[in-house]
Amino acid sequence: MPQVTKFNQSGKELEKVELNESVFNDKINKHVVHQVVNAQLAARRGGNASTKTRGKVRGGGRKPWRQKGTGRARHGSIRSPLWVGGGITFGPSPRSYDKKLTKKMRRLALRSVLTDKVERDELILVDKLELDQPKTKAVVNILADLNLEDKKVVIVMPEKDKNLYLSARNIPKVKTLLAGSINAYDLLDNEMVIFIEEAVKMVEEVLGE
Repeated sequence: MPQVTKFNQSGKELEKVELNESVFNDKINKHVVHQVVNAQLAARRGGNASTKTRGKVRGGGRKPWRQKGTGRARHGSIRSPLWVGGGITFGPSPRSYDKKLTKKMRRLALRSVLTDKVERDELILVDKLELDQPKTKAVVNILADLNLEDKKVVIVMPEKDKNLYLSARNIPKVKTLLAGSINAYDLLDNEMVIFIEEAVKMVEEVLGE
């Protein structure tokens, strides 16, 4: 049964907590993790590059000169790609880079990444993170108490906490995520994952078997 250490927000070690084996001790599938992360990064691409074909360039409706008898090459429009100011041949147009993934693949990738984090001791629990008001220094102090001040950290919250979100967003190496929004890329992109205890229960309910 996988275990992680639970701390309070002052950095004091409280106890060892057993985690759901089907979520945090699953077989790591690197191939699926690669596919899912690839798809996530692809979905972030804008795909906004755009050029005009000859049909989209304004003008060129009239044939520039008659077909025969002038001694010049035949042309049907001054907006042909052969002309300066004409359309572009096979140019880029707006497109979606989204890749289809099944729900099963996303869940398998998440379980693989969470298992890897536990095996590497890169996942800890805190019983709660309570802030009276938005204050960046408060989160800096909490991370210092947990000996994570120099680490790239993602904090997983059970529900939206405005004070915690506003306090953490100005710290370059700190990211906050809701338990229902965790994804393989953001977990892998950070050295340490801090789960608020209630958030772990929510993830176990969704990903557990």
